[in-house]
Amino acid sequence: MALTYDKINGKPKPRGFDEKEREAMIIKYSYLVKYIAGRIAVKLPANILLDELISAGSIGLIDAVDKFDPNKNVSLKTYAEYRIRGAIIDELRTMDWYSRSMRKKIQDIEHALHKIETREGRTPKDSEVAESLGISVDEYYKTLADVHSIAIVSLDEFIKDEDNESFSKRSFNDSIKSEENISEKIEYNELKQAIAASIGTLSKKEQLVVSLYYYDELTLKEIGQVLDLTESRICQIHSMAIIKLKAKIKKYVV
Repeated sequence: MALTYDKINGKPKPRGFDEKEREAMIIKYSYLVKYIAGRIAVKLPANILLDELISAGSIGLIDAVDKFDPNKNVSLKTYAEYRIRGAIIDELRTMDWYSRSMRKKIQDIEHALHKIETREGRTPKDSEVAESLGISVDEYYKTLADVHSIAIVSLDEFIKDEDNESFSKRSFNDSIKSEENISEKIEYNELKQAIAASIGTLSKKEQLVVSLYYYDELTLKEIGQVLDLTESRICQIHSMAIIKLKAKIKKYVV
């Protein structure tokens, strides 16, 4: 690693990798790009190409190697993982996956949930939400399946950091780049409390699916095997949980 000198006390300090070390580090951790991109890809619609995710992740890896600071209390592997994931998430956020009509359906479900919860004082049943929307339960389930892929960018962008904690209005990349200040710390704590309280309002099955999906990073198929449910049913449960959570923490979304 090349050295430069501190202007104040003249002591040597790491400046970064030289060209040979840089290339070696990129090669060494390149496997992370394919692994992380693959894990994210299985949660997305078929029209999102794996190559696009790998391309974005590769940029994240290079950025991690170039900006890595060994003086920070984090390993290059950990730093690279979050830069890669952050670059992929940021790329996904630029894609317009949903038509105006789909976004309208999501809003209609949120409104139906709020209306029934306010009136009944409890979590609505699927049949009640479907009735409020004026559609059959099967149509309602199909809508939830169509909604599923929005979760990867709607909740992942602030649900956890390296300690499995939530972010405050920042993407993975931004959270690593910026220095925490008092205002951000307050927002961070408020968001933690809001997410915890919101997750507590979900059904036991929804809480378990959210935990297995985001914290244990299982796929829908793997969660289905754990809970002895079909992948499509897990997709429905997951989508409903996300819609409920998004509705309750809207003020924290930029």
